[in-house]
Amino acid sequence: MKLTLLRNLIAIALLGVFTQYSAAQDTNAMGALKQIADIVASINHFPSDSNKAALTEISSNDSLPQGIRDMATAVANIAHAANAEGKEAMARIQASDQAPERAKSLATLIANFNHMLDDDAKATLTELFP
Repeated sequence: MKLTLLRNLIAIALLGVFTQYSAAQDTNAMGALKQIADIVASINHFPSDSNKAALTEISSNDSLPQGIRDMATAVANIAHAANAEGKEAMARIQASDQAPERAKSLATLIANFNHMLDDDAKATLTELFP
């Protein structure tokens, strides 16, 4: 009886720890997406040095999903527009069944980036990533 109770308590404790860890990962991923969206909205031809540093930090963070890291890399490499590799990575995100719609929308804006976002695209980002 005591052993069963102890097992149940340990199982509940472990479940709580893993749930918190999972929630923290989701929060980190959403924070990274928001940061990328904010940078994309602010770019005028290419990201600033401080933006590139933030994007490099995101792209090298192995705890984030690969798609988010690919977005950060694509944005860091923008020079008036996304390069071929960036556009290819954004196409993979857009085609993914697992990517959330907000991520797909951001990937579309990154792939179609041309010198800067227009006001409608900036409004879309503000709506998607408040």
